[in-house]
Amino acid sequence: MHHGKYVFSQVMDMVVRYQFNQCVVRYHGHYRVKRFSCSEQFLAMAFGQLSFRESLRDIVVCLGAQREKLYHLGFRSMVTLPTLAKANEQRDWRIYRDYALTLIREARSWYGDDRPGDLVLNGTVYLIDATTIELCLNIFPWAHYDKEQAAVKLNLELCLSGHIPSFFDFSRGQEHDIHFLDRIVFEPGAYYVFDRGYLDFARWHTLHRVGAFFVTRAKSNLSFRRQYSHPVNKRTGVRCDQTIVFAGTSATKDYPDPLRRIKYYDTGTKRSYVFLTNNFTLAAETIALLYKYRWRIELFFKWIKQHLSVTSFWGRSANAVKTQICIALCAYLLVAILKKRLHIEKNSYEILQILSVSLFDKTPVFRLISEASLQSSGEEHQNQPTLWGY
Repeated sequence: MHHGKYVFSQVMDMVVRYQFNQCVVRYHGHYRVKRFSCSEQFLAMAFGQLSFRESLRDIVVCLGAQREKLYHLGFRSMVTLPTLAKANEQRDWRIYRDYALTLIREARSWYGDDRPGDLVLNGTVYLIDATTIELCLNIFPWAHYDKEQAAVKLNLELCLSGHIPSFFDFSRGQEHDIHFLDRIVFEPGAYYVFDRGYLDFARWHTLHRVGAFFVTRAKSNLSFRRQYSHPVNKRTGVRCDQTIVFAGTSATKDYPDPLRRIKYYDTGTKRSYVFLTNNFTLAAETIALLYKYRWRIELFFKWIKQHLSVTSFWGRSANAVKTQICIALCAYLLVAILKKRLHIEKNSYEILQILSVSLFDKTPVFRLISEASLQSSGEEHQNQPTLWGY
C-alpha cells in the first residue's frame, strides 16, 4: 500500500505558503481569528471547486465524512458550515485575488512559449473581454442591474500563450466594459485584441503612446479620411489595406495619429470584416488572424462556467461572491501549473474529471492522470472546450 500524500494535498503543495501568507497579512486576514485560518478557508473552497461541490453544506458534509484525513489535508479543525460561511462573508476577497495574481505570474512562466504555431510575433498577445454573471435580484440586491435582474461582471485580460489570465477584476453589471482599459498596465510592444465594445479613441491613444499595439473591429458608421491605399493580394482574403485618419472633430482630438484600416473577407463565414490597428508593419492577413484568435477568451469564459463553480454561488454578499470566483481561478491556475510541472499530456477537462473523483486517493498524481484510460465518443469530445493547447 502506498503511504504517500493524498491527491488533494499533492495539488495544494503547489501553494507557496510564504506568498499566500503575504496576501493574508496585507489585508489583515487573521484579525481576531482564533481558529479556521485563511489557509483552511482556501483549502475548503478549493476542495469544493476541484470536487465539483454544489454548496457550502455539500463541502462541509464531504469533508466531515473524511474527518480522520483532514489533518493530513492541512486542516487543523473540523470545517463547520457557520464558520466557513462567516469566513467567506467577512474575510477580504482581495486576499485571494492577490494570490491568484501570484499564481498567474508562475503559470505564465510555464506557458510563455505556447503560442499558436501559425502566429509569428515578437510581442505578447493579450485578449480582452468581459463576461456577465447573472444573479437573482432577490438574493443579491447589491448587484442590481435592472428592474428584474442582478449581475456582476468579470473583466479579464487573457494571454494567448497557454490561455492564462494575466489580469482580472470585477465591476457592476451596469458598468461599461471600456473602463477596464483604465485598470490595465499596458506593456510596450504587446498586442491587445478586443471587440467593438471597447471603442474609445482617447483610451486607444493612451495605449498607442506607451508603444503597445491594438487590433479591433471598426463600427459601420466610422467617419474617416483615407490617406493611402496599399497594394494587397486578394487571394489571401484581404480586400483593402489603408492608412486613415479620423474625420470627426472629437475623434481627431482624441486620436490625432494615423491608423490602419483593413478589410478582410473570410471564406469560412462568408462575411467581410473591417479591422483597425495602430500597427503598420505586420501583414494584413496576420492582423486578421490576430482578431480571429479573440474567440479564445470566449472559449475560456465558457470553460470556467462549465467546469468551475462561478455561476452558482455559495454566499450572498459581494465579498463571498468575489472570494468564490477568485478561488475558482486559483484552482484553475494550480491545475494548469500541475500539468506543466508533471508534463501531463491529457487536456484540461480530463485532468479535472480525474482529480474530482480521486482527491482522497494516495496515488502519485502523475501516475494517476497519465495512466487513466478515458474513452469517449468523438461527439462528446468535440462538445468539451479544451484549453492549454490540447
